[in-house]
Amino acid sequence: MAQILAFAGSNSSTSINYRLVRHTVSLVSGHEVRLLNMSNYPFPMYSADVEQQKGYSNSLVELKNDMQSVDALIIGVNEHNGNPSSYFKNLLDWLSRLERKFLAEKRVFLLSTSTGRGGGANALGTIEKMLPRFGAEIVATFSLPSFNHSFNDTDGIIDEKLKKSHQEALNKFSSTL
Repeated sequence: MAQILAFAGSNSSTSINYRLVRHTVSLVSGHEVRLLNMSNYPFPMYSADVEQQKGYSNSLVELKNDMQSVDALIIGVNEHNGNPSSYFKNLLDWLSRLERKFLAEKRVFLLSTSTGRGGGANALGTIEKMLPRFGAEIVATFSLPSFNHSFNDTDGIIDEKLKKSHQEALNKFSSTL
């Protein structure tokens, strides 16, 4: 049984990427999954001055340790203006200052969604290229376009073609565990 940590890179209490990640982990069986709501993890904007004066918060150190203690991660990548959110990029900046290879040997399933037809694919692509620098192995990706028309909290992904594509990506990820 693998241990999986799951979260969306959003600090919004109404994050659609968190809803997609929550749905995804509900489909995982045979593994232990811990789902984090990042709206409970406030971090200051990264600054060398803040790092030097205040060091690293306990919650940041605990998050890094949690990431390193699991076998794999499921991460929802939110998109703002075609890029990963400032919050998520900031989180990665802080984590990489603690330990450059904070994701060493971690298998990662990246998801993204947006209310538009792009499904957050630009931000997903950016993060897909970035995380291997920190040691991650991206084993599967999935982008869900038009969230408000493609998803509901009762049924999950309602478009059959997208639902099948999501399940195939999840199966690919699960096969690596």
